[in-house]
Amino acid sequence: MLRRIALTAASAAALCAVPAAAHADTGPLGLPQLFAGPAAQDRLQVTVTDTGDGRDGTYELECGPSGGTHPEPANACARLDELSANGHDPFAPLSSDAQCTMQYGGPATARVTGTWHGRPVDAAYKRTNGCEISRWQSLVPVLPATGR
Repeated sequence: MLRRIALTAASAAALCAVPAAAHADTGPLGLPQLFAGPAAQDRLQVTVTDTGDGRDGTYELECGPSGGTHPEPANACARLDELSANGHDPFAPLSSDAQCTMQYGGPATARVTGTWHGRPVDAAYKRTNGCEISRWQSLVPVLPATGR
């Protein structure tokens, strides 16, 4: 009996010490995260070809905080945050049953690789039909706006 009381007292003392040492952030159910490290920075590489207007190249985009060699890092990160609202994937491919208009938006292509919200990204873009054009346009300014 005495041993059980001593163990209970030791456990209670240990639990009381945890909130003081815990990180200020909270996890699920509002409980403190005991081992929360710094948030991983989102890093993407954007490669664009055949735009026809001199914006071809490979750009690094960092978000959280924004930076890198991308021409508009703050706007690009803000757009990705907007597209990611409610758990949506801004890099999702077209649905296999999408019905697309037969229009051509030019030869430009792009590839986005890296990490976004802790998940790997490897997405390809082109402008070969209405759906692909719309998908590209939704990602501007991460991808350059094209005049075609």
